[in-house]
Amino acid sequence: MAEGTKRYAVVTGANKGIGFAISKQLASNGITVVVTARDEKKGLESIDKLKQLDLPGHVVFHQLDVTDPASIRSLEDFVRNHFGKLDILVNNAGINGVVAKGEGQESSMTAGVEGANIDWNKITTSTYESVGACIAANYYGSKGMCEALIPLLQLSDSPRIINVTSTWGILEILPNGWAKGVLSDVESLTEEKLDEVLSQFLEDFNKNLLEAKGWPTLFPAYKVSKVALNAYTRILSKKYPSILINAVCPGYVKTDFNNHTGYLTVDDGAESVVRLALLPKEGPSGLFFSGSEVAAF
Repeated sequence: MAEGTKRYAVVTGANKGIGFAISKQLASNGITVVVTARDEKKGLESIDKLKQLDLPGHVVFHQLDVTDPASIRSLEDFVRNHFGKLDILVNNAGINGVVAKGEGQESSMTAGVEGANIDWNKITTSTYESVGACIAANYYGSKGMCEALIPLLQLSDSPRIINVTSTWGILEILPNGWAKGVLSDVESLTEEKLDEVLSQFLEDFNKNLLEAKGWPTLFPAYKVSKVALNAYTRILSKKYPSILINAVCPGYVKTDFNNHTGYLTVDDGAESVVRLALLPKEGPSGLFFSGSEVAAF
């Protein structure tokens, strides 16, 4: 591949699961992929696994905590200094916002359990800390990545942003009429209004008013954070028409994220994300995909 045609991608939360599979498939298409993870040891181990596959593209690791602005700046500097531009940003990193009942640690099980016969309310709960961390990572972390890397994406002749989200983040699952009204009014939707919705959600959670105020009660932070990420996708696509920006639910994939209760492989789930990353210039933008199909926000 000639120097001028080389393509570069950043994938967050890429040391395992869908993020690892996305990185593998992008590198299989000859793309240089910056594989990122919070845990440096695990990230470097994932790079070793990818390099053993002898992929036509290149893979490099950079530590990243999407909730840490300094960490995001470090990654931005790395991409700018080594590549001079960015072609693809995949916001895949995320957490579940729940803790296992009887434990103080974040549960390894999370949302996206449409096909599983599990009563998650019996084995998980949410705390104000876990809910806040989930909003910070899933929404504000992805937003921070976009804000930092869009200037580098604008230097590409085919820039793409893919926000990995969930069908549990569609407006239909949001009982709160006020929030649903704000987020469905695409013409007047702003980042400030998104902040208001998230602030109200956190306040209502803190006051134990989720059910009374019409918020989701099963994996509330995960669902609300993905609703917000979907809305942000629409805002960004209008703001940056030269970048193809889409959200996608990869489906119910077998990963640590849901205690391997899914029915799709990580490679199956990654395919729908990679398809959007490789869209032609005239491809769609500002849409939500469930797998390979356009779905309603």
